[in-house]
Amino acid sequence: MTTTIVLTRRWTPAVEAALCERFDVRLNPEDTPLSHDEIVRRCAGATVLCPTGPDKVNRELIERLPDSVKLLANFGAGTNHIDVAAARERGLLVSNTPGGVVDATADLTFGLIIATCRRFAEGVQMIRDDQWQGWGINFMLGSQVSGKTLGIVGMGAIGTAVAKRARGFDMPVLYHNRQRRPEAEQLTGASYCDTLETLLEQADIVALTCPLTPATHHLIDAVALQRMRPEAILINTARGPVVDEEALIVALREGSIAAAGLDVFEDEPHVPEALVQLPNTFLLPHMGTSTREARDAMGFIARDNIVRFLETGALIDPVV
Repeated sequence: MTTTIVLTRRWTPAVEAALCERFDVRLNPEDTPLSHDEIVRRCAGATVLCPTGPDKVNRELIERLPDSVKLLANFGAGTNHIDVAAARERGLLVSNTPGGVVDATADLTFGLIIATCRRFAEGVQMIRDDQWQGWGINFMLGSQVSGKTLGIVGMGAIGTAVAKRARGFDMPVLYHNRQRRPEAEQLTGASYCDTLETLLEQADIVALTCPLTPATHHLIDAVALQRMRPEAILINTARGPVVDEEALIVALREGSIAAAGLDVFEDEPHVPEALVQLPNTFLLPHMGTSTREARDAMGFIARDNIVRFLETGALIDPVV
């Protein structure tokens, strides 16, 4: 009997084709967000539900899922949208796709670092508005990236990949993490800060690559922003709620920090107009893993977790 799986959104064509070869797949060809009622309806008789980041897989939804559902195979590394405790109580396993997101997110993080330091957003807008009046010695002065001290908050796989890229720019790297990572230090030359405060006070560029948990919600608040240097730049490719957005707007307006490069926001897809209007921001619409290679990899990792579960009852990438 063919196993039925439910996708809440469109996956890449290559992955959907591979899934359809092996499973009975209930697709979402319109790629529109599904209500809880619709997800429950589509899961009738299904064994696997495959949610994505925008899906709110909360306790209410988990308790309504049919008894046939045994696995939540998440498309993405982050699982803050899933009530893992509620899933565990229901006897549901949860998998994610950590290996597929690393290089794409690290590339984009470094792209944000360069674009924000060098004021790319203002330069592009000047060209589009036909406001460029010509070259000058003091024209559009930004901050050089090479040689600056990079502070990484969250030294998991993505943070380590960012630190590796920083070596090519001769950047001293500091990091703060729940636990010290000697293997990452050996690989990247990064130095450990046992407190976040120490990192914020010493870094020229602060890059957030940590997961969103209760402990990291609003980790960067008004107090943290005041600890940063006035010429410092904040980069967030983690999750929007890691930063207190209102406090960030105030800090950018008042010059407590120089600029911010953001790929994630507190209430996506809403971006506060006050943030959009600030000239010292570089803003992207949550594009961290938006490469063909990464999205294919994420989908195939999810598929491999489903196969392992069906064959052995275990997972390659369990969320615990």
